[in-house]
Amino acid sequence: MSSDAKLLSVLFFGLLFLVVSCTDSPTKANEDLPGDLEGRPMVKLGESAFDARLARELGADDYGMKTYVMAFLKAGPNRSQDSLEAARLQKAHLQNISRMAESGDLVIAGPFMDEGDVRGIYIFDVPTVEEAEALTNTDPAIQAGRLEMELRPWYGSAALVKLNEIHEKIQKEDF
Repeated sequence: MSSDAKLLSVLFFGLLFLVVSCTDSPTKANEDLPGDLEGRPMVKLGESAFDARLARELGADDYGMKTYVMAFLKAGPNRSQDSLEAARLQKAHLQNISRMAESGDLVIAGPFMDEGDVRGIYIFDVPTVEEAEALTNTDPAIQAGRLEMELRPWYGSAALVKLNEIHEKIQKEDF
């Protein structure tokens, strides 16, 4: 597996971990809890501690969730490029992913590990499908017709926006 695929699969599995760890458990406030080390008020919810300031910072609703836009990257109608052009487009595609992640617009990117028509996913931290479409149109692989996107609003954990910050701490190599 290439280092690009490994990097993107790490991001995908990070998303999977966050989604699986979100449960629908009943909540009970425990007002006797002290603040955290930074003095933020905390409320006990089941086995977790609610951080109101962090929830506001991340744009979380009462369930710790928010709306994103998910993109399914599909094989496009123009995949007839020679190997050199395909490699150039792939490199530009990965650089575009990095640019969108650094700007905070792209939270998750990752390939699927089979050879199906759906090649990978993006999760954008933007409020509308139209904004996500404008971002996808900056991708050289989209512009060349090598990939195309299906965009859909998606409801997921507001904590996803912290994933890239964590990933930077565990990434040894850049692509």
